[in-house]
Amino acid sequence: MNAALIYAGVRSPRGRARPGGALAGVSPHELLRQLYHGLCERTSLQPVDVGEVILGCVTQHGEQAANIARTSLLYAGWPATVPGMTVHRFCSSSIDAVALAAMKIQVGAMDTAVAGGVEMMSRVPMLSDDAKVFADAEFAQRCRSPLMGSGADLIASLQDVSREEADALALQSQQLAAAAQQAGYFDASIVPVKTPGGIADHDECIRGQTTAESLAALPPAFAELGASGVDAFLLAEYPQLDAIRHIHTAGNSPAMADAAALLLLGNDALGASLQVAPRARVAHSVTAGEDSLQVLSGCIRATELLLEKTGLTTSDVDLFEIHEAFAATSVLARRRLGLGDDNYNVNGGCIALGHPMGATGAIMTITLLDELERRGLRRGIVAAAGAAGSGSALLIDRDLG
Repeated sequence: MNAALIYAGVRSPRGRARPGGALAGVSPHELLRQLYHGLCERTSLQPVDVGEVILGCVTQHGEQAANIARTSLLYAGWPATVPGMTVHRFCSSSIDAVALAAMKIQVGAMDTAVAGGVEMMSRVPMLSDDAKVFADAEFAQRCRSPLMGSGADLIASLQDVSREEADALALQSQQLAAAAQQAGYFDASIVPVKTPGGIADHDECIRGQTTAESLAALPPAFAELGASGVDAFLLAEYPQLDAIRHIHTAGNSPAMADAAALLLLGNDALGASLQVAPRARVAHSVTAGEDSLQVLSGCIRATELLLEKTGLTTSDVDLFEIHEAFAATSVLARRRLGLGDDNYNVNGGCIALGHPMGATGAIMTITLLDELERRGLRRGIVAAAGAAGSGSALLIDRDLG
């Protein structure tokens, strides 16, 4: 079986998902066009040599509909011989895109692939596709699939995660992200994006001025949703609870964002043809499922399953990038996996940096690889929740053996 090697990773900056955000004036196709160009420029990649492009995208509606992986290639002027596939597993979509590309390379189906994701939430808002499972409460209960915020508050209730713990994690995320940005840790992988308003070249969502007091002053974000009948349903399912604790706010929830990211993967032959050394290999990948009512805990289970399947322990893995799918999920991840400040989201997570859903996993993979290289470390795991209790994870190894 061939090794699936990572040769390069590029991403856009994250822009705030609102009118006036840094990337709001750029269509998803144009954003991807600029990243395709940046990837080729940095690696001497010839588009004609790419076997497939696989992108994650969650809200495949409007500008992001109709297989954006394929149409963005055509928009960018790539050869029609390069196929494209768009995948959707909610917030783990681009991790799954990388895993699919890696598997195709491993079995010899292709020599070269580009994998990543895109989500322009200022232009194609979350839930704008009007999915019945999120628009019809009775149907959602039948499918056991509440909205993400309700699942996060349920995790907090079941695991006794306090508002103070959630806010402390959010504050740490902001502080770490601000320090990493100030130190220039994100700069090398960012492709500056031309926008109608100028050049966007840095992550815009970080709120370095955040304090414990400012977080504590924010109101619960999902109490009203709970009062609409969701809490009653969850309490009937979990009779050991006497109430749902609504601890999540705008400050300890992931920040909605615009962004895209691409990784170049290939076999040994690609490196020889490009005269570029591989940076790491995709050593293993898994997808897992847990209780769908908790919605977001799948990223933890996927990490556990990946460790089980590879025979590794947490001490064998140098760094973990795990999707900050609301603060309670991250508190639980640290508890269950035994992670600490030295190996968990060491440059902040998407509470601070922003969460462009279909692109988040690919961005975290790039951030993980950059940080492993910066510290001279070997192994890392990146994982994201995929909603409805699912999650996906990748093991990245700089030992190419």
